[in-house]
Amino acid sequence: MAIFNPSTQKKDAGQFASEPAQPARREERPAVADFNPTSGPPQQQPRASAPAAKESLIAANLTIEGKIEGTGHVRIAGQFKGDVNVKGDLTIERGARLNGGVRAEKVTVAGDLEGNIESAERVELLDSAVLNGDLKAGTLTVAAGSRIRGHIECGWDDADDRAPAKGGKQEAKADAKAETATAS
Repeated sequence: MAIFNPSTQKKDAGQFASEPAQPARREERPAVADFNPTSGPPQQQPRASAPAAKESLIAANLTIEGKIEGTGHVRIAGQFKGDVNVKGDLTIERGARLNGGVRAEKVTVAGDLEGNIESAERVELLDSAVLNGDLKAGTLTVAAGSRIRGHIECGWDDADDRAPAKGGKQEAKADAKAETATAS
C-alpha cells in the first residue's frame, strides 16, 4: 500500500497533465485457504505403523544379483538378476534388464524382463518393453511396439482357476478317444 503526500501529488499532476492518471498499485498477497473441514465426519489419524511406501532404485550403472523382498516400490534402471517379490510397484526402466521371477501389485516394463510375472494386479508393457516369459495378471496393458514371448493369463482370479471347466477334463479325454476311434 502506498501513501501519497497531497502536496507532491499536485506537483506531479501538473507536470504530466497530458498523461492519463495511473491508478494506485495495490500490494497483492497470495490467497490463503483453510483446508480443515468445519463440519462432517471426524477425520481419522494416519496410522503410525503404516508408513508411506518408499521407492528403492537400482541405478543405471549397477549390476546386482540376489533377491528383493519387502514392501514399497522398486525401480530398476540397471541390471538385476534374481527374483523380485514386493508389496508395491515394480518399474523396469528403458535400457534396464531383470532376469528373474516377479511378484508385485503393479508391474511397468519399459526395458527387458527375462522371467515370469507370477502374480500382479496390473501389468503395463510400454513401447520399448521386451518380455520373455509367462505372465499372470488381473489387467494387462500392451503398447504398440512391445514384444512378448510366453504364455499370458489375464483377468482370472484364483477362484476361477479352481472351478472345473465346462464338461471337465474327463469328458474332454473321452471325446478325444471317440474322435480317434471314428477316424480309424
